[in-house]
Formats: sequence, structure tokens, C-alpha cells
Amino acid sequence: MTNNSGEGKRWYDKDPILKEALELLRLSTDEQKEQAKDFMLKLQEDVAQDVIERIYQIVTQYGGKGNRWYDNDPIMIKAIEMLRQADPKTQRVAALKLLLALEKNSFSDD
Repeated sequence: MTNNSGEGKRWYDKDPILKEALELLRLSTDEQKEQAKDFMLKLQEDVAQDVIERIYQIVTQYGGKGNRWYDNDPIMIKAIEMLRQADPKTQRVAALKLLLALEKNSFSDD
């Protein structure tokens, strides 16, 4: 029983760019993941305060206890949830930037 089989089981499966970005992130180095977290947390500016409070509840609920690849890292949970709660346009833009940054191995704004 794996989440990798079958389309549409995860919230990001509906957008191929978002799906590819998160899969690449899952397979990236710890250093790349650290940089990606900071990048995704910048989405906080685009997410409403009540959503942010719900994200903190999710972090508390799943931190270290879930089965997802990022559940052992509370900051990565927050970053992924921030991305999940963003509107679809913001998700897509962030996913494209994330893909490019992971491929270049650079999260600088150059």
C-alpha cells in the first residue's frame, strides 16, 4: 500500500508540475530540503491567518507521527502545508520556482 501508485490520492497529484516538484523535493539532499523549507515558508505572506493557525495544529498532530516522507520534520510539515493551503496559481508558481531551484541546486533569487 503506497501513495506512489494511482493518481489523485494526494492533494498535489492533480497538478503535474506540483507533483513533480514535491517528488523531486522528496528525493533531494538534506541541504536542498533546508533551503526549500525557507523558500516555501515565504508563502506565509499569501495565506490567511486562520489557515496558518490550522497549519500549526497539523504540525502538532503529525510531527514525528505520520507516514508521509516529511512528517519527521515539523518545519517541512509547515512548509508543505503552507504550499497546500495556497491558491492554485500560487502553488503552480511556487512549484515551478521549486523545480528550477532544485535543478540548479540554488535557492538564491539570481
